[in-house]
Amino acid sequence: MERKYEILEHMADGKFRAYGSNLEEALGNAALAMVSLMWDWEKIRPVLRETIQLEASSPEQLTVKFLTELIYLLEVKSFLLGRADKIGIEEDDQNGKKIYRLKAEIAGDRLSPDYEIYGQVKAVTYNDMKIEKTDDSLVIQVVVDM
Repeated sequence: MERKYEILEHMADGKFRAYGSNLEEALGNAALAMVSLMWDWEKIRPVLRETIQLEASSPEQLTVKFLTELIYLLEVKSFLLGRADKIGIEEDDQNGKKIYRLKAEIAGDRLSPDYEIYGQVKAVTYNDMKIEKTDDSLVIQVVVDM
């Protein structure tokens, strides 16, 4: 898959579509798309690692929780994401309801004067969110509050 994501026009907030061959790859690319609204993730040295583990009841909720965790890591630990390529998702049934469990190992660096920050994502929304599967890929569309 060549294209990881695209930034879309939105009147007041940030909007993007992320692509992947499966949900794991699309979520990793959604993470890169979101942080690209705040910094150039390709310039972040992957010298620190963080592990994210969470549960959700739908792929949409999983997307919101995962991206929100990246905002939390920025605000609490000054962590700038540079890579999100080790993501695993397990699906399970619990009392007749589907549960999605995500474990991700991400890499990046601490906020420092070495990196330019040019935006701030405040929250991930369900507004206009879409997760669509095509024959050979998965597309996640997200709107974030800036």
